[in-house]
Amino acid sequence: MTSLPLPVIQGLQVATVAIGAPGVSGFIAWFEARLQGRRGPRIVQPYFDLVKLFGKESLKPTGAGPFFRFAPIASFACYLTVPMLIPVLTSYALPLGYMGDILGGGLILAFASFLVAVGAAETGDSYAQLASSRAKTFAAITEPVMLLVFFTVALITTTDLPYVLAATVRSGPDQIVRPAHLLASAALFMVIVYETARIPVETHTGTIEFGMIETGRTFEYSGPDLALLHWGSAAKQLVLYIILLNVFVAPWGLAAGTSPTEVGLAIPAILVKAALLGCAVAVLDNSYAKLRLFKITEFVAAALLLAILAVFTLYLGGG
Repeated sequence: MTSLPLPVIQGLQVATVAIGAPGVSGFIAWFEARLQGRRGPRIVQPYFDLVKLFGKESLKPTGAGPFFRFAPIASFACYLTVPMLIPVLTSYALPLGYMGDILGGGLILAFASFLVAVGAAETGDSYAQLASSRAKTFAAITEPVMLLVFFTVALITTTDLPYVLAATVRSGPDQIVRPAHLLASAALFMVIVYETARIPVETHTGTIEFGMIETGRTFEYSGPDLALLHWGSAAKQLVLYIILLNVFVAPWGLAAGTSPTEVGLAIPAILVKAALLGCAVAVLDNSYAKLRLFKITEFVAAALLLAILAVFTLYLGGG
């Protein structure tokens, strides 16, 4: 049977995230609009928005340094680096799969967020700087949560490689329901809810200055730079969903071989799983009142507490 070369499969993992991320975001926006009784945008609307932005001119604020133009490109490259390290389409590690562990993937995502925040701070715009400051303030809590979650993973599997953890979860249902794993998964889910901007004061696409975080950092960008930031935000969301699904919660539907059929079926499998997870997040987002800004700290602090409990549970025999 014809088999695909491993480097080609690894390239398909990156292409799946890059091409599929706007579609997943569009489906979630469409589903959320239906929940609110609106017609909503088309599922493919994010693709049209990207094409339109890439056809416009990029403007640079007066006084902004070269980092302003560098941040969108570098952050987008970071988001597309992580799919090389995690199981997107295959249950077996690809050539670069062992080049970085799950901690390295988390650090790359954090570095991309740092680049966007610095780029926003260079604009001199008060709202962009305010949103950047808020993002880094809350990141001071969410990043330790990620570290504790990865530390719990390392204690459970004796390694911090995402492929090994996914194989451990697939080995039996008892691996999913162990208390430490459930607590770590819940903490990671809460961090993902925050990182994908689902709990702001207004909405994740709101433009109310007093509550914006994610949208405020892109205030001064335009044209291809703004397109890369929007594309990168969608890719980041899909990468986080893949980590939760294919590593922690539901690592099924992955290709066990290198045949084109197996790999081809794994592509719609992960996109469907990500879309369903996004729908669940949208339901939660629309079922509760929006948090006040200072309450977000309490939300991420609760995620930190769950991660700490996961570590203690291991030492108390609940791992």
